[in-house]
Amino acid sequence: MKIKQIILANKFLLLGVLCLVFIASFSLTKASADTNDTAKGGRLVTVHDRGDVRVILTHAQTVADALQAAYVHVVKGDTVEPALDEQLVASDYSINVYRARPVLVIDGQFRQKVNTSKQSAAGVAKAAGLELHDEDIATLSQSGDMVTDGTAEVLNIKRATEFELTLYGKTFTAYTQAKNVWDMLKQKGVKLGDSDTVSQPFGAKIVPGMKVAVWRNGVQTVTLDEDIDFNVRQIQDYDHPLGYKKVETPGQKGKRTVSYEIHMQNGVEISRTEIHSQVIAEPKEQVETVGAKMPVTTTPSQNRDLTWQFLISKGLSREQVAGIMGNLMQEHGFNTSGDGLAQWTGSRKANLMSRENPYTIQTQLEFLWYELSGGYVKVLNNIRATSDTAEATRIFQNQFERCGQCAETLRINYALSILGSY
Repeated sequence: MKIKQIILANKFLLLGVLCLVFIASFSLTKASADTNDTAKGGRLVTVHDRGDVRVILTHAQTVADALQAAYVHVVKGDTVEPALDEQLVASDYSINVYRARPVLVIDGQFRQKVNTSKQSAAGVAKAAGLELHDEDIATLSQSGDMVTDGTAEVLNIKRATEFELTLYGKTFTAYTQAKNVWDMLKQKGVKLGDSDTVSQPFGAKIVPGMKVAVWRNGVQTVTLDEDIDFNVRQIQDYDHPLGYKKVETPGQKGKRTVSYEIHMQNGVEISRTEIHSQVIAEPKEQVETVGAKMPVTTTPSQNRDLTWQFLISKGLSREQVAGIMGNLMQEHGFNTSGDGLAQWTGSRKANLMSRENPYTIQTQLEFLWYELSGGYVKVLNNIRATSDTAEATRIFQNQFERCGQCAETLRINYALSILGSY
């Protein structure tokens, strides 16, 4: 009997422990659920809409759902903060609705109406497609005459004057509301030293496009950012005629920081010496495909055009090409018969005649370039070193043609005429 009572007591004890475990587990689960859903009883949402305030208790999951629950409708052009697709996770929210409304924008003589929900002057200007500089003054205010303006709000923009400012060697576009040079310098925070020089009188009126330079007399150092030109590599394509060009890989300019030692006197730069440079970004080469195919049978007029296109494609300037062509005009009028374009003789003509189709314009232009980039490369380099048409004409005449009776004046006149016609 006593053993049965002990067993029964143990059963009741075990049952009690199990009940306690269940109750504790239920409490933890409930607490966890309450922690994960902070707004189980609903979220308190306050909607501000043009002075109207609405407060609702909602289980909405997004801002858009909350506005729908508050019977607040938005249309295209309205701005809502937070955004309509914002997920609601907290228990308390404040939503602002900014309604699109017409605003008159006055920018000097320019006037336009724009429908926008932007509340700041910069925002309204952007909605109107206008760019504001830091020095511009934009004021958004209530209209003083709604009948004339046609809107309740007006954005007035007072533009700063645009001018060119050079500070110790660095030139940039600047803007100011100041009326004269002295006030502009103070506004820009420019503190002049005893040896500084200003290119304009202090009392000079600031006008659009004006140039104002501040220099320090004596030797000084300035550091500037400069572009690095990219190289152009051309691939000749004999399936396309001369004059054809296709950019296969566009080039990109590089950047370098360069320091100069500048000697100034009375605001005038006397000398400039580069003392240091560092490449920031390497230029990227441009690859072009250029046509190299020429017709077999051509007239002197066609030969003239083809010669111009051929030499330009080799990277020579217009003035340099004209100098060469002025000589070719004098030599044989761009005929390929007889001794050819350049009136080759002796071993040079024999070399030309050994080539296939020696009397075609393509063969003779290729032979001309073969000589200029080979045995006569010094002539080519001397021509490349000048930008003067007359000088290029003389170099080709004296160093390549080596004529007896040259008629130099006639050759130069031909060159200048060719330069003007292309």
